[in-house]
Amino acid sequence: MATEAFEEIIETFDFLDDWEDRYRHVIDMGKAMPPLEDALKVPATKVDGCASQVWLVAAPSDGVFHFRGDSDAMIVRGLVAILGALYNDVPVGQVTKIDAGAELGRLGLTDHLSAQRSNGLRAMVERIRGVAAAT
Repeated sequence: MATEAFEEIIETFDFLDDWEDRYRHVIDMGKAMPPLEDALKVPATKVDGCASQVWLVAAPSDGVFHFRGDSDAMIVRGLVAILGALYNDVPVGQVTKIDAGAELGRLGLTDHLSAQRSNGLRAMVERIRGVAAAT
């Protein structure tokens, strides 16, 4: 059920042997994302439950889910990019059916993130799922 973009991340992770390289790749993915405009970094778009500041802005159109995000922490920006690969361009009705835990588990992220980062990642997934369910 994963998107082609997410499958490419899995292939890259399989190619990278150690977690230091994988973390660098996640950070590079975050750096490559366009920043969210300051005007969109408001309480309504802020994700609660994250140790760092995270903002997600959903913009579904024509029945397809899209969102953008940003964070003040580089690794978290990279996690936002990974979630973008998992959820962007998916039909809105399919977003809540994606088993994010299983998909992210394929990357091994759950075993290599701190408890705070894991909680923040879950909070981001819940925000995405909530927005899609309300659409």
